[in-house]
Amino acid sequence: MEENLKQQDTRILKFALFGPESTGKTTLAKQLASYYETEWVPEFARDYLQERWEENQHICVEEDMMPIAYGQTKLENEKLALANKYLFCDTNLMVTKVFSEMYYGFCNPLLNEAALEHEYDLFFLTDIDVPWEKDDIRDSPKERESVFSVFKETVINTQKPYITLSGNKKSRLAKAIEIINDLTIAKELGFSSADFVQIYEHGIPFEKIKKQLAIFKNGIGKSILISPATVLNGILNLSEADFETKAAMFDANKSNLKLKKFVPASGAASRMFKFLNAFLNDFNIEKESINAYINRKKESQLSLFIIGMDKFPFFEAVDKKLREVYPDFDSLSTDYKNYYFIKMLLASDCFDFANKPKAVLPFHQYKTHIANPIEEHLHECAYYASSNSVSNLHFTVSEIHQSQFEECVAAVKTKIEKESGTKIGISYSYQNKSTDSITVDLENQPVRTDDGQLVFRPGGHGALIENLNNLDADVIFIKNIDNVIQNHIEKIALYKKALAGILIELQNKVFGYLNDIENQQITEGKIAEVVLFLKQNLNIEVAIEKLTFENKINRIKEVLDRPIRVCGMVKNEGEPGGGPFWVQDEEGVISLQIVEASQVDLADKNQAAILANATHFNPVDLVCGIKNYKSEKFDLAKFINHNAGFIVEKSAGKNTVKGYELPGLWNGAMAKWLTVFVAVPIITFNPVKTVNDLLKPAHQPQ
Repeated sequence: MEENLKQQDTRILKFALFGPESTGKTTLAKQLASYYETEWVPEFARDYLQERWEENQHICVEEDMMPIAYGQTKLENEKLALANKYLFCDTNLMVTKVFSEMYYGFCNPLLNEAALEHEYDLFFLTDIDVPWEKDDIRDSPKERESVFSVFKETVINTQKPYITLSGNKKSRLAKAIEIINDLTIAKELGFSSADFVQIYEHGIPFEKIKKQLAIFKNGIGKSILISPATVLNGILNLSEADFETKAAMFDANKSNLKLKKFVPASGAASRMFKFLNAFLNDFNIEKESINAYINRKKESQLSLFIIGMDKFPFFEAVDKKLREVYPDFDSLSTDYKNYYFIKMLLASDCFDFANKPKAVLPFHQYKTHIANPIEEHLHECAYYASSNSVSNLHFTVSEIHQSQFEECVAAVKTKIEKESGTKIGISYSYQNKSTDSITVDLENQPVRTDDGQLVFRPGGHGALIENLNNLDADVIFIKNIDNVIQNHIEKIALYKKALAGILIELQNKVFGYLNDIENQQITEGKIAEVVLFLKQNLNIEVAIEKLTFENKINRIKEVLDRPIRVCGMVKNEGEPGGGPFWVQDEEGVISLQIVEASQVDLADKNQAAILANATHFNPVDLVCGIKNYKSEKFDLAKFINHNAGFIVEKSAGKNTVKGYELPGLWNGAMAKWLTVFVAVPIITFNPVKTVNDLLKPAHQPQ
């Protein structure tokens, strides 16, 4: 009898439609079978029970469960022999097991064992969000939620690979087809059904996983640098009077504009305190002095931290706590005092600074209080990103950190609004998990956790192009969370406004040309004017001499109708990061781009020399226009250079793993925007990459 409950071993992919109600599942199974020109297994239980009904045996009893199971398995085996690549089962032994337990409180051990052993490549759990339909078999319309919960709990507890199908019948069919096609590709690439479900639940389209694996295998081409962008060769150089004129131009026009400030702020502060964490992990105060450790590790950062310790804005708070915890603190040696200070600063049950977002850490000591980056960005927002006494600030955050942001905002927002006379709107977004990448080893095989789960890592700040794409504003100011200043905020505001003024001037000119094209008010003379404008103001050369008049118009419209970014550039003083360069793309087109060192082939002496000769650095000081000449939002995804991503190597325990990062937000993600680089003073760039940066003059009281 046990053999009658065995499925045939076959390479056919089997899909079970699973859930408490049959009619919708049966219809979907038929549709899927028809779509793929393959077989489906009609629900044997319904036929069997219908026969009993017609025989006036109106009540289904527990003894019926085994005949139903035998009949279902028999049908599946028959259909497996006929199926073309796929088999769809509108029910299965697991359904019979669940109903047996629900209605009779008992399941035959043979049925239970067979239900657990029956393998399907995927269970489609059909949701209860469609109207209930009465028939002679289905009952309990008021218990749909509880019965559905039992079915869902069953696939979870039995560790069956499942995906829930929701929505109307049409959308369920479309969704199921997409899933089946992707699962087929996943199987061909060596992924299991469980892997596929994990990827699906993570929200990553499987086509992206496929592309990422190809990138790991084939590598990413390096950027081809033609030359550094320099003043008078790609970088606009303005006098102080010019900056003031551009800023005034912005002020004169901003009342008609919706402004927003966009601040990437999702990272934790772990890198700020990396050298202190390394010290705590490698130092034994009972066996070594701190000075000996500094000499042994050549750790000048630790020496600087200790020398400047009392100048940090958090010194007094940590010192106070130390004296509460250690009543004899004053009698301790200097080494013990310094060691306990660092330990308390990072301890998870104390200040835990390395695990908090940078945004909430104390950065600046004022006479009346200590300010964090959130407060400084709110101040800046009111200074230069306000229109009609309204300012809007958008933070990209980690979901687990949002409450900390909200607490910090609540503590200072009312005070800043009162002082500035500006109402500040705050909004948040998260980096979409669907932009994460799969992690592989050096053999390009997926990395797994100890329990067999795939490992994913964030796709880098390039993922934030989606967040930027979701904003609605005429002018967007972009600045990193750690690039704030304690002094000279009026000066900072001047340069930000000036960049916005340049943007508005460019938009006025570009939009004017596009409106002329739209209204068919373009002539050969106007086309020549546009070509000259593109060359002189946007560093774009357009070769259209051999084109017809109509094609000339189409070409210049294609070039002009793009989002615009105006980027501040500071003199290169050795900071790590990207810079402005003339770059040649795959099609031979030369354009201005921001390039990271990791995008350059340093083994090529010519390319390395061009990189080394860069005169300016990208401080992530951008003003962007993301609407077109009709005031419609661009789809920013259309302007990404998808070949400009990064393969990064990271340590994972004793192993090295690889991840893929998307084209950077201000690198490849904006590669096809209209771009203007402007030289701005170094005072505009004051990042806090390590905690010791807080000792620099820009972050100290004056």
